[in-house]
Amino acid sequence: MRILLVHTGFLPAVYYGGIERVIWYLGKELIKMGHEVTFMAQRGSTCDFAEIITIHANQNIVDQIPDRFDIAHFPLELKGMDRIKIPYLITMHGNINDKRYLDRNTVFVSRSHASSYGSEQYVYNGLDWDDYMKPDLHNQRFYFHFLGNASWRVKNVKGAIKVITSTPSEKLIVMGGVRFNMNMGLRFTLSPRVKFIKRTGGSEKCRLLNQSKGLIFPVIWNEPFGLAIIESLYYGCPVFGTPYGSLPELIHSDIGFLSTKSTEIVSALNNSYDRELCHEYAVENFNSRKMAEAYINKYAEILTGRKLHLSSPQLLSIQEQKFLEWK
Repeated sequence: MRILLVHTGFLPAVYYGGIERVIWYLGKELIKMGHEVTFMAQRGSTCDFAEIITIHANQNIVDQIPDRFDIAHFPLELKGMDRIKIPYLITMHGNINDKRYLDRNTVFVSRSHASSYGSEQYVYNGLDWDDYMKPDLHNQRFYFHFLGNASWRVKNVKGAIKVITSTPSEKLIVMGGVRFNMNMGLRFTLSPRVKFIKRTGGSEKCRLLNQSKGLIFPVIWNEPFGLAIIESLYYGCPVFGTPYGSLPELIHSDIGFLSTKSTEIVSALNNSYDRELCHEYAVENFNSRKMAEAYINKYAEILTGRKLHLSSPQLLSIQEQKFLEWK
């Protein structure tokens, strides 16, 4: 199969790069499976295992799609999708909060993500674990961590800090934030038990995860998936978060704890979790081969001429409150 993977930004991922990382590993895995893969990305993108077509900034991306491919795969719905001359699939990675109709070939990234749009079409994100530093699951651990864009309020870094500072002596490393932030509401963290690392990726991120006791992830939105979850589990880190979006679907009681109350999460930090179980769960369920195989099945269905949905997916319920409950 000749597959075009479209990304509206740069490849490969720089630092964290969530969507970029998923697209990259999907392409790499599809090639291993014998398919012909080409990326389409912004000028300056590079790849040592596949061709890259450069996106021209002065043209609509849709109008730049060559017709020599069997199928094109997009990371979001773009304007003018009806002009595409070849079959296509769209993965929706984020959330919207309006009643617009989505394309009938839209795929979501978790079961809960799909169900909120009245859909059953989803594919879990997967990572190429061979590209990650091998974890030491029996080493000494020194702190907990937060992983994500701390300036994005729905990720609730304030909640993670509150959890840690409510303990007698635990420490937190915030990967993806700064001590003083004014981007989305004033936040200044005084506690010396909280360390901030603005940008981290590659071996440095792996090293930090491999010395962590667990991920503090008290999101206050319906998380579609959360790469931070599976990366943390890979390094034997249980997940302490809120029961929103995909979290109840991904996290069971043997690998983490979910609550809307910070006091309950504080108590759960003392629970005992099996690091090897956390690691094996991530490796077996969220790898790039599983993801690629699932997408191949979706591609095959579309190539028969059918749409993935009989009718256009649409958000079932508008979220009236800005942020979900957190105490």
